[in-house]
Amino acid sequence: MIFVTVGTQLPFDRMVSMIDDLAAELSLDVFAQTADPTATYTHIKHAPFLTPDEYDDIISRTTVLVGHAGIGTILTAKRVEKPVIVMPRKASLGEHRNEHQLATARHLDGHEGVYVAHDKAQLATLLQTQDLSPASFRDTPEKTRLQSYLRNFVYG
Repeated sequence: MIFVTVGTQLPFDRMVSMIDDLAAELSLDVFAQTADPTATYTHIKHAPFLTPDEYDDIISRTTVLVGHAGIGTILTAKRVEKPVIVMPRKASLGEHRNEHQLATARHLDGHEGVYVAHDKAQLATLLQTQDLSPASFRDTPEKTRLQSYLRNFVYG
């Protein structure tokens, strides 16, 4: 199952609508947390918000997370070691107050287990990829360099 989450602050209809279309086109099993009590989608199961228990249950059954480029989504994917596809909200489209999610996506692009989609075609390609690596907190070259720098700064 694919779990789509937009966080709890703002709906993200552009992304969820793309997922709804792709669910029909690609025969995907999708559940979306939409942050929008009035949302209606045809091809996916959805709810505006989830309790912590509901969220944990869905996460346990999820094979891939899809979400906005919010740090909570990314940290959740790393914590549960699931691949995550992020689509940044765009302030230019009225989806957020500034373009910080584009900056987050640029920074995370290429990190193991974190995949960035900017449009429906990229989202479709990623959703059809069978061997996406899980995101995790294990050591990465970036993390190792940062730890080394901080160790040298503090003790050095």
